[in-house]
Amino acid sequence: MSGRLGELLVRENLISVQQLRKAQEDQQKNGTRISTALIKVGAIEESKLTDFLSKQYGVPAINLKEFDIDGEIIKLVPKDVAEKHLVIPVNRAGSSLIVAMCDPSNIYAVDDLKFLTGYNIEPVVTSEPALREAIEKYYAEKGPNLEDIISNMEDDVEVSEADDEGGNVEEMAKAADDAPVIKLVNLILKDAIGKRASDIHIEPYEKDFRVRFRIDGVMYEVMKPPMKLRNAITSRLKIMAQLDISERRLPQDGRIKIKLGGGKEMDFRVSVCPTLFGEKIVMRLLDKSNLQLDMTKLGFEPEPLKWFKEAIDRPYGMVLVTGPTGSGKTTTLYSALAALNDPTTNVSTAEDPVEFNFAGINQVQVSESIGLTFASALRSFLRQDPDTIMIGEIRDFETAEIAVKAALTGHLVLSTLHTNDAPSTVTRLLNMGIEPFNVTASLNLILAQRLCRKLCQNCKRPVQEFDEKAYTDAGIPPDKIGTFTPYEKVGCKECNDRGYRGRVAVYEVMPFWDGLKEIVINGASAAEIKQEAIRLGMQTLRMSALNKVMQGMSTLEEAVGNTAPDRF
Repeated sequence: MSGRLGELLVRENLISVQQLRKAQEDQQKNGTRISTALIKVGAIEESKLTDFLSKQYGVPAINLKEFDIDGEIIKLVPKDVAEKHLVIPVNRAGSSLIVAMCDPSNIYAVDDLKFLTGYNIEPVVTSEPALREAIEKYYAEKGPNLEDIISNMEDDVEVSEADDEGGNVEEMAKAADDAPVIKLVNLILKDAIGKRASDIHIEPYEKDFRVRFRIDGVMYEVMKPPMKLRNAITSRLKIMAQLDISERRLPQDGRIKIKLGGGKEMDFRVSVCPTLFGEKIVMRLLDKSNLQLDMTKLGFEPEPLKWFKEAIDRPYGMVLVTGPTGSGKTTTLYSALAALNDPTTNVSTAEDPVEFNFAGINQVQVSESIGLTFASALRSFLRQDPDTIMIGEIRDFETAEIAVKAALTGHLVLSTLHTNDAPSTVTRLLNMGIEPFNVTASLNLILAQRLCRKLCQNCKRPVQEFDEKAYTDAGIPPDKIGTFTPYEKVGCKECNDRGYRGRVAVYEVMPFWDGLKEIVINGASAAEIKQEAIRLGMQTLRMSALNKVMQGMSTLEEAVGNTAPDRF
């Protein structure tokens, strides 16, 4: 209809022939649509043109300037699709998506949107200038452009050949190779990199399929692809990770390596787990260029950092790092290994999995399915003239016993444990079956850590309503109140309106002082060990977190939410 629009407007006496010719000249000169040219040359008002289009197409008209479109609605249609078809999603109603268009008769655009979003498309009409203005407004600073993604991204993996086992493998492989699926998967990976996500979660449910990113430790829903693309997306990721697409009943692990523009590489550690309604995929983003190996920048206070460096500089003994999954233990251990790695030292590690490769360090990937456990790797290391050994995790008595013996026979052993704090690590080793005298003789230092979100330095502001009691209840001494400026989150485009940008580690560093060795031999509890360690100078996790609050790096909510109070 776009070619006949001018004639219809003349026929309805809404514009003159002269005005139409003037608009056509402008259209040819600037390459715009006739509707835009008519408004530009003043032949017709935008509102009158929209009303006319509404009558012609038989769909409602909409004034986009009167609408405040929800950000979640905008996310349903990528920016490049909106620009290509000149459309913008306006609202959602059940299984229907209301979309503003300047040409509702464009069935190709409607079909594309239906396929991409999984919704029935209900068009409403608006003018082209209003539509372009809305696209510019709502898609400003929103995610990457799809064409840029494809041009800047290459898959540095060989696509594995699918076989005929498991049924429908050929169909799954074919669906995974469809251009829209490849583009969508690339968009998800690139968007996660751009938003500094640490993990991507692709989750199937009975009537839903969603993609979530973990950003600064918090999960955010970013996309809901149509259910019919579930198997194709899953198969595409499994092919990229060189996994068996015909195996849908057992967990699988793999790796994807992506080349970005500028020669930068990004690794994704892929874990596939069968759930009730399909396979859930979790991808951990491993960006070596962002790996922080400088211990002075990790978040240590000066005195605890001095203790930690002294512990890893000893020629033998054991240094343990504790904390829950995702608390940054691996980063701390890698920073220690980076400090120890030189041509005069033999360093070996057993990891599950190996997250980053380091030149000069012998790294072993543990695989329990073939009998290569932490314990068997550790035994092998001891026959290879090691100086420093890193064990990914001490999970059982066998591994703990070999690690203690290695520490007692002239080797420096670094490892992790899953405990709540540093003092309880001692009781955990004793409960595993390690004798108290072996624990006291082998341990150099125990470090517990957590991660708190950092305030965005661009938009943070001093707390507007200061509640002194909340700060003293959290553990800040009353005499410290008034000596620092507490800050609160605000939100800006730098931090995607979250108020936080990045994370900082808080540490509880407990050197194994002689006073602690004595009470451990005498059978002290974890609480008694903690009391004695604090008396000797240990700073607890809560104290470390509150220091970050007083330094203006984080908020009281983050400190309280990520650390336990110091009660005895």
